[in-house]
Amino acid sequence: MRILVHDHSGHPFQAELSRELARRGHDVTHSYVEGYVSGKGKLEAAPGETITFEGIGGAKVIDNQAMLQRLVRETARGFELVRHVRKVNPDIALMSNVQIPTLVIFAFFMAVLRRPWVLWHQDVYAVAIRSFAGKKLPKGFALVARAFEVAERWCSRRAAAIVVIAPSFVPVHEKWGTADKVTVIPNWAPLDEIRPTPRKNEWAAENGLDDVQTLVYSGTLGLKHNPALLVRLAKATIDAGRPVRLVVVNSGPAVDVLSAEAQRLGVEITLLPFQPYERLPEVLGTGDLLVVLLEQEAGAFSVPSKTLSYLCAGRPVLGLMPGENLASALVTRAGGLVLPPTDASMPEAAAWVAKVLTDDDLRQELGEASRDLAEQEFALQRLASRFEQLLEKGKR
Repeated sequence: MRILVHDHSGHPFQAELSRELARRGHDVTHSYVEGYVSGKGKLEAAPGETITFEGIGGAKVIDNQAMLQRLVRETARGFELVRHVRKVNPDIALMSNVQIPTLVIFAFFMAVLRRPWVLWHQDVYAVAIRSFAGKKLPKGFALVARAFEVAERWCSRRAAAIVVIAPSFVPVHEKWGTADKVTVIPNWAPLDEIRPTPRKNEWAAENGLDDVQTLVYSGTLGLKHNPALLVRLAKATIDAGRPVRLVVVNSGPAVDVLSAEAQRLGVEITLLPFQPYERLPEVLGTGDLLVVLLEQEAGAFSVPSKTLSYLCAGRPVLGLMPGENLASALVTRAGGLVLPPTDASMPEAAAWVAKVLTDDDLRQELGEASRDLAEQEFALQRLASRFEQLLEKGKR
């Protein structure tokens, strides 16, 4: 098969899937939006690999805060994505993390061109926008949420098949009349690319972090997160008698929020931009404990992929996130702690963090449990076979 995999974000596990499909003899092009700032995966072909990687949209960094400009840009990107499809000329396309205006343009022209495609449904955008309208977004965004729901449903009905990342998505597709096309395949992280590293590693030494205990957060911080909670967690841990350095690897508006809150509370913080993907194992290995954030409103419809990378890295994990989230179950199974993402959780969270930081044996035991669980859940061969079967079926 000639396959186009387009992942807007350029995340690691989507690229890993594309590589595996190419190893199986398929002609695979993997594309992504070049200017979107996030923790990107390994997006260059190594010597001997047959896969093609292509960035679209240009390398200029995208500002997602200017909403009108964003709408215009994402609409224009839909036409660019169609041109990209015509250039690659795939038998079938797999779309992941595509923004709704882009997806509508793409789906319309795919219908006109009579080309099959599969929706890899990572977020129900309409639910997310509705949840944050009147809180982190103006109340008027409730109308945007309604429009997005109509658009998402329309696009879903035109996909040959739909992959969802959690069972909680299924009732949405039942409502939309598309449940008969849905297959649940949970997200994963690349086991071979994100491996446990020594706590004292080159990256830790370069950033002055090899001789201090650390709480590390590495990943996106947007509407679905309250970055100030990270600082308050560090402050509560210090107040509980355990000195700790907060390390946040992120690029974007949250950096100013973190800096201001750290200054207000007198917390020492290391703020770093997104690091090259090949250094991610060292970044995560520098954490004595890794922290996941997810707002209650994001609940069942967003599975933070950083959690999966954390498990691969073999470190204890604290989740300040909704208990019903699929990733919460993984954190709990690995022996980590999950608490609601609120200030009321800080005393219990800080007590657990202090306990883990104090007990070397417990910290090692939890880290090994994280990696063991990742190896059980993230077997690429099985996951890739499921996608391969769906793509084969979808192109008929």
